[in-house]
Amino acid sequence: MSASILPAVPLGAGGPPVGAQGLGCMGFSEFYGPTAPDEARETLRIALDLGVTMFDTADLYGDGDNERFLGPFVRAHRDRVFLATKFGIVRRPGEKSWSEVRGDRAYVRQSVDASLKRLGIDEIDLYYAHRRDTSVPIEETAGAMAELVREGKVRHLGLSEVTGAELRAAHGVHPIAALQSEWSLFTRDIEDSVVPAAADLGVAIVAYSPLGRGFLTGAFTGTQGLSTGDVRLKMPRFTGDHADANAALLEPVRDIAARREVTPAQVALAWVHQRSRVHGLTVLPIPGTRSPERLRQNVAAATLALSDDELAALEPLAAKVAGARYPDMSSTATARE
Repeated sequence: MSASILPAVPLGAGGPPVGAQGLGCMGFSEFYGPTAPDEARETLRIALDLGVTMFDTADLYGDGDNERFLGPFVRAHRDRVFLATKFGIVRRPGEKSWSEVRGDRAYVRQSVDASLKRLGIDEIDLYYAHRRDTSVPIEETAGAMAELVREGKVRHLGLSEVTGAELRAAHGVHPIAALQSEWSLFTRDIEDSVVPAAADLGVAIVAYSPLGRGFLTGAFTGTQGLSTGDVRLKMPRFTGDHADANAALLEPVRDIAARREVTPAQVALAWVHQRSRVHGLTVLPIPGTRSPERLRQNVAAATLALSDDELAALEPLAAKVAGARYPDMSSTATARE
């Protein structure tokens, strides 16, 4: 299945048009093994040529280095790039781990100025609260973010890993354009309250890890082959008996891929894209890759339509997945539902 130019979709009700699939850029800096800057730059260039316009980063990634890396690309194509970044996770100096989540007004303002400086731009297209600071009313965090819109530092606001009730509360302070959360064949928690709230409010869902951090591609169904420092080495779904149980769930994905002459990754991404029709809202997956070839395959999946029988075969998978998606789920919306 060859890649084609992505169609555009609105970022929520009345939002700007963006390519129907974004690019998660976290892996350009760390977390998934050794990085290759030249290959990453080529991937960015090809993504833009294929109609990818949303590029997703965060101040957490590479402790700011991911934003610095993306800056020249964003500036060179400012009229075509829709840049999304995030704040809120406070990282321990010199470590991959993080110490706390902050959503207070002072930290919001400090963070946006730092991101703008690293990126070398005047305005961020979509600014997310990366996680919910439960010590601060979400209305306070949303209010501080709204100030950034009025000041011209941010165009649109987003939230990540919030519950349906938290989304409604924040949206009452200022319109939320997008909610980012994990959504895939293996992870469907948000369908309980978040997706209905987003559909009611006209908020787009940006689906991160739509390939289950590579598990759904069939390339990594355990810790074998993962390099030192890869975060998946500690993720429950990739370890021990959990990994074996989850690998067995890939059989229908592989069967559909073989019949359709596509890859398992394309089947998994097509399923996420079709959530838009199922739930009546914009769903925009942001698979991450550093490979131009895998990027082309991912983009092609946006126009792959699965049949009702194929969707029915995939429907039971999430309920059978073994293991949590993070070693510590305390900062996720799932823990607060």
